[in-house]
Amino acid sequence: MKKIHIIGILLIAVSIGAIMASLSNSSTYANFREASVHPDLEYHVVGKLNKEKETVYDPKADANLFTFYMVDNGGIEKKVVLHKSKPQDFERSEQIVIIGKCRGDAFQADDILMKCPSKYNDGKPSETKI
Repeated sequence: MKKIHIIGILLIAVSIGAIMASLSNSSTYANFREASVHPDLEYHVVGKLNKEKETVYDPKADANLFTFYMVDNGGIEKKVVLHKSKPQDFERSEQIVIIGKCRGDAFQADDILMKCPSKYNDGKPSETKI
């Protein structure tokens, strides 16, 4: 066998290994109940901000700590500790996706995605006519 064939086979093996490793580390969508059952796995949890409860962000004390309460799509409320700064227009978001792990009585989020009202409908929910 030529050296080029051996190198090619090794590159293919390394590529397959990298793909398998990235697929095994990918997180899935869940609710707070499922995330609580498996605290060692990372999940995406979809929900809405509970605007009746306090949000806490003090950039002077810790600029990378933001806490708030979220209700998932199953109706379960949980305290969320985001290890990043407070996103801009956070209170205006229609829907929130948090990415992280459930530890104890709080969800420890490493990242957040927000669905904000569209600038094309002036922040009002779109209406569909039948």
